[in-house]
Amino acid sequence: MSYIDHIQSCNDFSIEGYVPFKVSGKLIGWAKKEFVEVLKPFNAVFEIFPHEFGFVESLTTSESRTVAITPIIETLHKNGIIQSWVDETYAITNTFGEFPCFHMERAAVSYFGVRSFGVHLNGLVKKSDGIYIWIARRTKDKPFWPGKLDQIVAGGQPAGISLIDNLVKESAEEANISEQLSRQATLVSEINYLGKNKLQKSPKASVNNLLGMNSDTLFNYDLWLPEDFIPENTDGEVDEFILMPLEEMAHLTDTTDEFKNNCNLVNIDLLLRQEIISKNHPDYNEIKQQLYAPAKLQ
Repeated sequence: MSYIDHIQSCNDFSIEGYVPFKVSGKLIGWAKKEFVEVLKPFNAVFEIFPHEFGFVESLTTSESRTVAITPIIETLHKNGIIQSWVDETYAITNTFGEFPCFHMERAAVSYFGVRSFGVHLNGLVKKSDGIYIWIARRTKDKPFWPGKLDQIVAGGQPAGISLIDNLVKESAEEANISEQLSRQATLVSEINYLGKNKLQKSPKASVNNLLGMNSDTLFNYDLWLPEDFIPENTDGEVDEFILMPLEEMAHLTDTTDEFKNNCNLVNIDLLLRQEIISKNHPDYNEIKQQLYAPAKLQ
């Protein structure tokens, strides 16, 4: 693996085998053809044409679409088509902060190929011999990406909560970081990517081939932590925290697939900003261009 490999792996979406999902004529996602077939019986809610699908014309508001799609998603979950459940609602929009087209259970997002948003936190420590970073190892019991390395804090962005409030919540749950400390985090970058869904799952987790694409936006924060701070997991989703030199994290990112796939993008962004990946790197310009290229629905 390499930095470029990780970026390209997260940005490998192609429209072959997918159907555009439109709301009021606006492209909002891409779903697999096989999943669109599953939606055909719900013709009171969805209009399905040969080359696109969307809500029926009578569903003109965010609220009416949400009310209509919610029981369908619940039914698909009960029937084992949508195979996980988070019980967390996402606002569905192409751009963060826009008025949502509708709201949807998080577990259904990838099936419809709509954009999701999340927050990632770099937990940084300045020492006399350089900059260190706290890394989390996901528990082996996690249904997806078990045992992989991750940022100290990361989480999806639910509807009805600000980015910073969500970061504070996730920081308390995942690393026992106090609100006073977590509110000192600085929003430093935004990364967008568009790729085929390729979840790595635990033996206990089942995933069918109806999952669509990942159309994601990551809002990345830096938090400089005291040298004596030691994170503690409180939600049972982390096996251990590791404090490592930034150069070691760089080596792991560049040469292995030890990190959860989108966490590599956050790592690369940090390494560019800290000039660990400098202009002397042979792929410097290509890394920057590919990492920050706009990921847009076609």
